Amino acid sequence: MKIINPATEELIQEIASSTEQSLDQSFKELSNGQRHWKLTSLASRIEKLAKFSDLLAEEAEQLAYDLSSEMGKPLAQAKNEINGARIRIAWMLKNADKYLSNEVMTDTEGLQEIIVHEPLGVVCNISAWNYPFLVGVNVFIPALLAGNTVMYKPSEYATLTGLHIQRLLYAARIPENCFKVAIGAKDVGEYLLNLPFNGYFFTGSYATGKYIYEKVAKKMVVCQCELGGKDPLYIADDIHDIEKVAAATADGAFYNNGQSCCAVERIYVHEKIANAYIDAFVKEVKSWKIGNPFEEGVYMGPLSRAEQISLLENQISDAVEKGATILSGGKRIAGKGYYFEPTVLTNVSHDMLVMKEESFGPVIGISVVKDDEEAIEKMNDTAFGLTAGVYASDEERARNILNKMNSGTGYWNCCDRVSAPLPWSGRKHSGIGSTLSYVGLRAFTQPKALHLKR
Repeated sequence: MKIINPATEELIQEIASSTEQSLDQSFKELSNGQRHWKLTSLASRIEKLAKFSDLLAEEAEQLAYDLSSEMGKPLAQAKNEINGARIRIAWMLKNADKYLSNEVMTDTEGLQEIIVHEPLGVVCNISAWNYPFLVGVNVFIPALLAGNTVMYKPSEYATLTGLHIQRLLYAARIPENCFKVAIGAKDVGEYLLNLPFNGYFFTGSYATGKYIYEKVAKKMVVCQCELGGKDPLYIADDIHDIEKVAAATADGAFYNNGQSCCAVERIYVHEKIANAYIDAFVKEVKSWKIGNPFEEGVYMGPLSRAEQISLLENQISDAVEKGATILSGGKRIAGKGYYFEPTVLTNVSHDMLVMKEESFGPVIGISVVKDDEEAIEKMNDTAFGLTAGVYASDEERARNILNKMNSGTGYWNCCDRVSAPLPWSGRKHSGIGSTLSYVGLRAFTQPKALHLKR
């Protein structure tokens, strides 16, 4: 398998893909390892995973460099991702004992009733390339904490990072028969679906998630899918600092080149402030430096995948044909690398692909609405349901709007953020199941009820 630098289109490295034989062997080792790992004390598991987090900090420079090299995000953003992963790990380690230990529900002279949170067994984690550290630790950290062993398949666009994760887990004294990496593309993922795992945890697109969910349904095992979104944002007319809001929401749309499941993908702005907001938004976008991820001050690097360019071009072409106006960007940047101009479209409508289908790139459509009711109607007009946000000065007004959103997450005066204490979940085509929070810790367990009569 060839690892290509998306900034230069040069070959970084060639790595052998996993074979069916090697995957079979890895699964057998994980099965054997799980019998011992589940008997390892939670305190010992916490200690080892704390060491893993320390190693992430110690090697942050090299880890960030390799991450930027293979998927194209600016170096500063790669470092931010590693720091963010460590913050999530810290929360999980701090709260693991509270949420994974046995719970005594009844304790009388003649009866004790207990809930035991047992591990699922051997779980498969098919992960994503856009935030490989962050979406990875959402799964394999709580899985290991709960006593499971893990087959981790990094995306083929984040292979080097996946191998680093394995190396550092081993260095932290996680047994080698408790964590294995499956290297490869679609064919390797397909083979993993045939192995008898006790749970599947996938992060990626709706189409792939739907396929995986249907394929493993007959096994009747846990299958969680963290999928994409077409996340809406409403800018109310009572905001005080339009330029500040425009800058924050532009970042919410274009951070990591818009390659975030919770990136803002649709903006609705109240007609009273629409012109001022759009002008400030475009000004902010045009101020960014685009270029090599290792250059100082670069905000946007290349797209991670060459094939995403044609998808964006098709969405933009479709929008323009149906009456949209391009205020900024609109095309690929000539030369080596998968660079694409940050694109702002207005006069958009819901019959356009750019307002219906996930872009997962630096493209945003901005629509003008007359009031809150129209904003609510349009924000909910989607097959997805990951996040929805409101910028407004009046909290009661904002909460009323968020209460009417059919989404797993709601934001007031913020966007494009994930927090370890809160569950991360999607509705409709944005997925099923939750990671993070206590819900995400227990997602890797199965409850056993003990009725103990004295």
